[in-house]
Amino acid sequence: MAAKPPIAFIGTGVMGRSMAGHLMSAGHEVHVFNRTREKAKPLLDSGARWHDSAGGAAQEADVVITMLGFPRDVEETYLGPGGIVDRARKGSLLIDMTTSSPILARTISGAASARGLEALDAPVSGGDIGAREARLVIMVGGEPAAYERALPIFSVMGKNIALQGPAGAGQHCKMANQIAGAVGMVAWCEALAYAKRAGLDPSRVHASISGGAAGSWALTNLGPRALKGDFAPGFYVKHIRKDIGIAVASAREMGLELPGLDCARRLYDLVAEKGWDELGTQVLYRLYTSL
Repeated sequence: MAAKPPIAFIGTGVMGRSMAGHLMSAGHEVHVFNRTREKAKPLLDSGARWHDSAGGAAQEADVVITMLGFPRDVEETYLGPGGIVDRARKGSLLIDMTTSSPILARTISGAASARGLEALDAPVSGGDIGAREARLVIMVGGEPAAYERALPIFSVMGKNIALQGPAGAGQHCKMANQIAGAVGMVAWCEALAYAKRAGLDPSRVHASISGGAAGSWALTNLGPRALKGDFAPGFYVKHIRKDIGIAVASAREMGLELPGLDCARRLYDLVAEKGWDELGTQVLYRLYTSL
């Protein structure tokens, strides 16, 4: 059996830490870099190797995975001087699992190809729970051969994995996911706010409606957190606002009107104005109790 390829994992935050941990448990040698070293400490304690830059980690691996915050972080990490594209080994496979811009994904793919590298955009869905339980949904854009090469690695981190099309297609699929998720958050928050205002026990209402036609992953998993006042981030408000911005821009470029998403954007902007950008997306429910 061929040895498992060494992997550089860049971005060990709420989700990346669990994802990298699964790769280590599967027998991969893992090299890590994160802007805040303390967030990588559990991985380092388990045997991961620290590097002082993303490019430095990439030099030691055959596969490079990034799980970052914003498109500007992705662009700098891949395309900046001394970044991943500059320093990765020839023939390496680059996998960006950040939710980012489809246009940027295509740019990275072109730059990688020019240097003899393969690149995939492979954003995920499932939040901190999906990352922790290794059952992420992974939406992939890129060449079929690169996808087949990455599939054993994806299978360590997720369960629902699909190649959506060429470079950028994974990001477009994730935008569809985020549109459904953002608008769906508004729906269940309004439903539970309505139940509370009507004098019902919102927890009892949640138990009744979450398993029926109104049910969703967010209602099932985030509704109880919101009702308990637990707004710790599984997925940050600042990140859903970033994703909504990308989706709105992409839709505009295609001439598509998305009024439901426009509503979600306005509401999450109000959430940010309250100073809740660093909380979990379920804090939207609190907005309804403070209006």
